[in-house]
Amino acid sequence: MRRSNLALVLRRLGSHGARSRAGIASDTGLNKATVSSLVAELVERGLVREGELDRAGAVGRPGKSVELDGRCVGGIGVEINVDYLTALVLDLTNTVLFEQRVALDVQALPPEDVLDAVAELTSRAVRECRRRDVLPVGVTVAIPALVDVESGVVAFAPNLHWRDVPVVRGMADRLTGLLAEQPMPIRVANDANLAALGEFAMGSVAGTTDLVYLTGEIGVGGGVIAGGRLLGGAEGFSGEIGHIQLDPRGHECGCGRRGCWETLVGLAGMLRLAADADDPVSDPSLDLDQRLDMIGRRAETGDRRTLDALEEVGAGLGVGASILINVFNPRVVVLGGYFASLGPYLLGPMMAELRSRVVAPDIGGCRVELSTLGFAAASRGGANVALEAVLDDPALVPVRTSVRSSG
Repeated sequence: MRRSNLALVLRRLGSHGARSRAGIASDTGLNKATVSSLVAELVERGLVREGELDRAGAVGRPGKSVELDGRCVGGIGVEINVDYLTALVLDLTNTVLFEQRVALDVQALPPEDVLDAVAELTSRAVRECRRRDVLPVGVTVAIPALVDVESGVVAFAPNLHWRDVPVVRGMADRLTGLLAEQPMPIRVANDANLAALGEFAMGSVAGTTDLVYLTGEIGVGGGVIAGGRLLGGAEGFSGEIGHIQLDPRGHECGCGRRGCWETLVGLAGMLRLAADADDPVSDPSLDLDQRLDMIGRRAETGDRRTLDALEEVGAGLGVGASILINVFNPRVVVLGGYFASLGPYLLGPMMAELRSRVVAPDIGGCRVELSTLGFAAASRGGANVALEAVLDDPALVPVRTSVRSSG
């Protein structure tokens, strides 16, 4: 019961901001003595702190407010994508403590070599936590794939050419030493689903209870938040919207079929339209931001091939997104990945298609927004999922005197 009440108070402060003890008691239905005891324990664990004097509605002597702290714990989000890896650490205040992205041609490497690189990047994130005297509480790996979340196995990642790869076990084996010193859970999930959670938790449309997130890299993924909850699917295999077939006679997709949506609007499809194979923008060894900057500069200078390619991709985005809007009627569609980077050139043709294809008037009340989280959306969502364990059970975090120091 006490663990449940600790979680109730911590989540209330996380979602509603600073409150007095009396306010917390009123919000939660707990008595004031219980709230005072719970707050004292959360302070000892470094999860909340005393704030300013709360004078609002006070009769007599005002008390101090209590606010979320959580700078002593970190959630680690790691993303594996076709041509890069990312690791990011967030604390409970959504402050980024560590972030690093490295270019890696994942398609060209066996899974074992990729997991070696992921484990090394994760180790750097853990070492940074220790340096800051922050307790890492979990690692979530995001990957563009069908994922068996319960077993931690990537069932099928068409653009990585992976099948039945035990990611969680592989990571645990590679991080044995670190986990012996600081046990923490490792999870793996679809990247677009985690990115949707990241947008819902901390993006520019945070708190929007009905949204569709679309991410464009080599493939196209999507996550759907409906009524404030992620639609994960009966077996957890949702998110692979890039494999909606739009042109049965189109280009071959990594999944083995033809004419999937991502063959039209994914990064590979856009580059096929915009550049030759030996063009630097098609070189996966270059950082993705560099390559997108090149495309952006060409568009700014009026390069006809580039502009035509972006026009075609934008229209293709509208075709596929109209199907999702007709099905889910979201309040907002968020464009992430390279769609956000080149959004100003994609939005016009996309909106034209939506207006002509969405059945409901005024596009069903839906608007389209560009993600402000960029390529970090999935890793932020993963870090947020790792931190959920603390929000569910604050007693997982020891009192500050027992937290391992960085030395």
